[in-house]
Amino acid sequence: MIVFVGRQQMLEALTGSRRLAFGRMTRHHEVNDLVWWALCKANVPAIKEPSGLVRDDGKRPDSSTLITWLSWLAGKSLAWDVTVVNTVAESYISISASPGGTAEHAAARKSAKYSSLPSSHIFQPLALETLGPINTTGITFFSEMGRRLTDVSGDPRVTTYLFQRVSLVVQCYNSVAFRGTLNDNNNNINLNVYSMTK
Repeated sequence: MIVFVGRQQMLEALTGSRRLAFGRMTRHHEVNDLVWWALCKANVPAIKEPSGLVRDDGKRPDSSTLITWLSWLAGKSLAWDVTVVNTVAESYISISASPGGTAEHAAARKSAKYSSLPSSHIFQPLALETLGPINTTGITFFSEMGRRLTDVSGDPRVTTYLFQRVSLVVQCYNSVAFRGTLNDNNNNINLNVYSMTK
């Protein structure tokens, strides 16, 4: 069956303006699981939703390393929080005019939210856009993680593979969000989503 999609339906899928962004939380958790998995593979143990790092409002970062992330950080662990923002959302139109602008804006908001973390941790915002860009410090973080994975595996292509997997997770769940905007008459369309970290 061929489904013809109009511009409005595509914008609703990407911006999450219909049915509360079907698949949005799953995409967030999948990216966080990928980061956690890659760190563990790079011999950097990490824990999801660390209980000792609660903000004033009761929220906490997605995950934290259990050991020092970089030697020059003098014993500080790394805490991170993932956010995937919709590049074409109406509220981001002026920001998204510059490449990666929406991701940088989201990263700055995350950093401000977690500015009160204990001094034993540094915070790394991981802001990704639905259309691809990653915030600047996020790119540096993924590159360092790729370097560590290369040291462990000996394969120089690991960093490229890591960026590809991140991109695939975002694209995969973009399709889930799009599927969530279709009406019930189109249920015979089969979109299979597989975990990218298995």
